[in-house]
Amino acid sequence: MNSTKSVIPLAALALGCAISVSAQQEHKKPNFILIMTDQQRADLCAREGFPLDLTPFADKAASEGAWFNKGYCAAPASGPSRVSFLTGRYPKATHADSNHNIVDAEYGADLFGYAKQNGYMTALVGKNHSFMTKESADFWCPYDHLGQPVANDKKSQADADFDKFLGGTDFYAWFEPSPGTVEQQLPYRMVDDAVEWIGENKDNPFVMWLSFPEPHNPYQVCEPYFSMFEGKVPPARTDASVREIKGEKFVQLAEMMGQGHKDYDKNLERLRTTYMGMIRMLDDQMARFVGELKKMGVYENTVFLITADHGDYAGEYGMMKKGAGLVDAIARVPMVWFGAGIEAAGLREDHVSLVDVFPTVCEMMGAEIPLGVQGRSMKDMLEGQPYPQAEFRSVMTEAGYGGQYYTKEDDSDYVKEGAVHKKPYFFDELNTWSQSGSMRMVRMGDWKLVYDMLGNGELYNMKKDPSEVDNLFGRKRVAKQQDTLLKELLKWEIATTDQIPVPRNRYYFKRNPHNYQFYTE
Repeated sequence: MNSTKSVIPLAALALGCAISVSAQQEHKKPNFILIMTDQQRADLCAREGFPLDLTPFADKAASEGAWFNKGYCAAPASGPSRVSFLTGRYPKATHADSNHNIVDAEYGADLFGYAKQNGYMTALVGKNHSFMTKESADFWCPYDHLGQPVANDKKSQADADFDKFLGGTDFYAWFEPSPGTVEQQLPYRMVDDAVEWIGENKDNPFVMWLSFPEPHNPYQVCEPYFSMFEGKVPPARTDASVREIKGEKFVQLAEMMGQGHKDYDKNLERLRTTYMGMIRMLDDQMARFVGELKKMGVYENTVFLITADHGDYAGEYGMMKKGAGLVDAIARVPMVWFGAGIEAAGLREDHVSLVDVFPTVCEMMGAEIPLGVQGRSMKDMLEGQPYPQAEFRSVMTEAGYGGQYYTKEDDSDYVKEGAVHKKPYFFDELNTWSQSGSMRMVRMGDWKLVYDMLGNGELYNMKKDPSEVDNLFGRKRVAKQQDTLLKELLKWEIATTDQIPVPRNRYYFKRNPHNYQFYTE
């Protein structure tokens, strides 16, 4: 009798211990915070030798984790890039190859949906510009370039006034310090919202996309950032004189920009100064955000990524924004990983892509990489484990929605198409002329090849020619290098043919470990 009584509480105790251990193991799942800026040029940072201290926090995080100077977007346009980031698939597979094809996105799984399936809470704070809707996340807190687009009872009158100001910029620029203080700027408000939600849900594993709409135009910023780099911004490496060398798309894009943004060329120095001030403000808010998470005790169990959806000419070729070509100014992105489990490796020379983020998160959360994902997991690399370095010897980026190039000979009514508005100061750089056709880029070490659907080629030594103005394609002295990169690009094109749907019967479908495309250990 006594022995029977003693067995019951022991069994209950054992069960309770098992549940407790299970809960602890569940809690040890790492959180993921994916910080994305919009239109941030990768080389404007001290860690890459830029003379102004624009990103002190990101530079410090890079030294404590890993950063990549050969990180690229899937396509240098917001919609296609973000869809590829969320699905791990290239635009040619998602079919979201322009900002007007996001609803056509095809994929088997996406980051938020898959995270939910694996026991994670999900949150979007900031810019979406993808196929996701408010039902896609447990916490949906959108912001866009012109403010917070949904009703928010926490929004102060000062915040509302600032959003009204943004709405009057017509997506271009403000040539004086923006009204209000940094507390009204969207990044500050987003950090407040993100910190509040994490504080309420920190006991559950979560994936958060903290997606800042800046430094994308409208180019504006408040003091002290407006004046922080006044008179200190170094000149761009190139100016308008090289546009003819870069080709018709660059020439025409600058012409449209001049129509839509009156006197932009005369305001270029001010635009660049404001752009860099906004980058510093963003970096300061990232520092504030991570500092708050450290106070909460969340930092130690969280993996962080700082990146961008694409870059900005930022004065290169005498232009702002993006739109033409696959130059590094717009195709290369910041890529800094730090936090839980990330080896303090500093600079890494591996070639990586935003397409690689989803499969990396999958493996770090202990889940299999879904079928249809084309990116490669960086988990072993980031955690300091052996990995086949040859797998990351190159990377591919796409541009264009297809068809033939639509040129000025076809039409030059930019107002009718919507690229330029009749009222002043609006210009959409992503338009029929800049986005038509198809091209691919492969980066491999110091070399870069761009090739289009007509067989036009560009070949650059990026170490000697970072602005890509000396096209070596077709020159005998680089014939061997050209052949190597053409073969590498062809390999990428074939390897990233869409996998899904796989055969329905009999045939075994084989994938490499970690979704590597080419090499294994």
